[in-house]
Amino acid sequence: MAGKNARVVVRIREMILHGELVPGQRVREVELASSLGVSRTPVREALPILAQEGILMQLDTRGFVVREFTPQEIMDAIDVRGVLEGLAARTLAEQGPSRRLMQSLHDCLREGDEIFAKGNLIESDEDRYGEMNKQFHSLIVHGAGSKVLADAIERNGRIPFAAAHAIAFDRVDLHRMFESLWYAHRQHHAIVQALDAGEGERVAALMFEHAYGTKTSINMARNVRRVETDEDGGATSQQERTNTSRR
Repeated sequence: MAGKNARVVVRIREMILHGELVPGQRVREVELASSLGVSRTPVREALPILAQEGILMQLDTRGFVVREFTPQEIMDAIDVRGVLEGLAARTLAEQGPSRRLMQSLHDCLREGDEIFAKGNLIESDEDRYGEMNKQFHSLIVHGAGSKVLADAIERNGRIPFAAAHAIAFDRVDLHRMFESLWYAHRQHHAIVQALDAGEGERVAALMFEHAYGTKTSINMARNVRRVETDEDGGATSQQERTNTSRR
């Protein structure tokens, strides 16, 4: 994915996560392009990608709307990813990763080290870290050699923000974001060490903990909105909506 297009994908994720685009809202290319300060082309190319991630839904009449989802669905999907990726990592460790695979994982580590070496985050780090993280997790999942596991992780990744590459930065507090992602990258190092040592149980536990940290990095808050469904004051239903503090 080209740099500008990747940044647009990340920014739209952030807008949905922060409530700037709400569930059920139609996404209009012209308005979104104006808001992001880009042409319509990268927006048009970003929307199908976000639909594949499960964040948007494509309408039969063309166009996209923001998908409705709950914080609990996202958190459950992140936990499921941790379990499945942990199983993939354990399988890989027990069968022994190839030298080429380990080299590719170390390339990811070096890429991440370069991002964090300067001690702060800049705008271009969003897509750079996201692509590195996507590659890191993909290497482990596909390195395990299980199509069943890979397919299960791909399906689970259709829940919004559950996939490893679904990075959304908190621009209001980049220092806190730096600390969160730097901690996650140190976990990358520990995971590679465990794989290299053939420590199956340890790497499975590390992968689960690594996925769990995603909840912090996207600043997930469990808020419940009460929606009145009976104008006469009868039954009241509750719907959880994704909401993040704007700190």
